[in-house]
Amino acid sequence: MRRVPILLCTALALASAGLAAAAPAAPVRAKAVVAMPVADHHQYVFSPAAAAFMSTATAALRPVTAQELIPQLDAAGIERAAVLSVAYVYGQPLRSLDEEYRRVRAENDWAARQAAEYPDRLVALCSVDPLKKYALAELARCAANPEFGRGIKLQPAAGGIVLDDEAQVDQVRRVFRSANARGMTILLQLRGTGAEQARLLIEQLLPHAPDVPVQVAYTGEADDSPQQAALAVLADAAARQDPRMRQVWFDVTAFARPGLSQADARHLVRRMRQVGMDRVLYGSDTVIGADQRPQEAWAAFRNLPLTDAEAARVASNVMSYLR
Repeated sequence: MRRVPILLCTALALASAGLAAAAPAAPVRAKAVVAMPVADHHQYVFSPAAAAFMSTATAALRPVTAQELIPQLDAAGIERAAVLSVAYVYGQPLRSLDEEYRRVRAENDWAARQAAEYPDRLVALCSVDPLKKYALAELARCAANPEFGRGIKLQPAAGGIVLDDEAQVDQVRRVFRSANARGMTILLQLRGTGAEQARLLIEQLLPHAPDVPVQVAYTGEADDSPQQAALAVLADAAARQDPRMRQVWFDVTAFARPGLSQADARHLVRRMRQVGMDRVLYGSDTVIGADQRPQEAWAAFRNLPLTDAEAARVASNVMSYLR
């Protein structure tokens, strides 16, 4: 796939006329201008039905379509994007739903139809709550449907997996094994999870998907200390070259939000360097219903104390389901 080039510009230091007469001005070192990312690994589309379901009395959401997303990508100079289905939300335990699985299938199919309108730009990833009994059936259905990309977003609608519930852990293991057998990238959304959840991922889940990429993503809650603790555990494992981390990629751009303190920014960059910039992905991860655009999300990411070479490396990284 064509890559967006990294442009270089040269700035020359101009001395005053008197000083220039005495000695020639020394050129300033060339400064790299990092292009926008080739791909956005974390965008959403959602149907009118899903928008109504996720709306509350104080926050009404509207549908998000591919037709709206494409101009945002164009403005940012981003070529490709993964559009993630929000079908998993129908698994929320606090809501009583008739025909829950039917609604999950319908939302996943709606996302696929949106991506199909721009097949050269968008790839749809279906989603499912991995704790649901129908998770394996939906994974198999998505894997067999060419309208979906070779990946699936797994996110427990309740926010996480209960560590001391062996039945829950075993269910997610089965989903990991099924994705591995079908060659599907796993996009795992971590939310409200801490260090123990990260250890669960390393010790009990990753060994069951050794042959496929696992993209670990975070929510937009940049100051969420449990998520920071989870990132620390995973980054430490990557730094010591734990073989179970061999195919793990990190979508950490959700942490890089406007207003991030300098101390937190330095801490995040240290973790990214532990992981290695060749395994850090850009994803806007725009909060559903918010106004932040891909261009603004990348600008926030560029405010991190990264070198130009590091930012350029992240900008050029592309997961296999988007190639």
